[in-house]
Amino acid sequence: MSLVIAISTDLIAITLLAYVLYFRRHRRRDLMLSYIALNVGVVAVTIALSSVEVGLGLGIGLFGILSIIRLRSDQITQQEIAYYFVSLALGLLAGLQPTPAWVTPALSALMLIVMLVVDSPHVAPSTRRHTLTLDRAFTSNVQLEAHLEQLLDARITRVELLDVDMVRDTTLVDVRYSENAARAESGSRQRIMRTPESAQLADALHRERMTQ
Repeated sequence: MSLVIAISTDLIAITLLAYVLYFRRHRRRDLMLSYIALNVGVVAVTIALSSVEVGLGLGIGLFGILSIIRLRSDQITQQEIAYYFVSLALGLLAGLQPTPAWVTPALSALMLIVMLVVDSPHVAPSTRRHTLTLDRAFTSNVQLEAHLEQLLDARITRVELLDVDMVRDTTLVDVRYSENAARAESGSRQRIMRTPESAQLADALHRERMTQ
């Protein structure tokens, strides 16, 4: 009976995580499929390992290999990695079938609630991060921050200077910034405002993609 509860809980939880929380927010069908496949595979392997005597190191090694292979196969964001870990944890929780029986549903619900809140668009909605290639070589952090504030029309919170190419006259930076209230509100309503600053940002992002 506990196995039925655990599997039912896991199927409901991974559906809510992969489709309701992830896909409806980020719209990547390939990763939704990957989360579901990872979760179902972990549940199956955990249940199989629990029925035979194997070393703890072997089980941890199998899950480690599975995670490393998938996480190294494509460039994904830290948000998407978080969904991978939750999918893995849900599968382990269902496969191990902890006692009493209510532990699996309770912990699964807790993880889903955490992801619902933390990945909500209402949490730090104006915070942004970009890696930009600027068409000018900056050696002064003060000038660099002033240029970025004008380019992004935002308050710069952190700038990491990644590379300065004096020959090509370019600067590669990792910038974190907070949009002003008006832009953040318009972004939450999904309205596109074509301004000189947004045009410059679009051109900078285009140059960034071309350099990758």
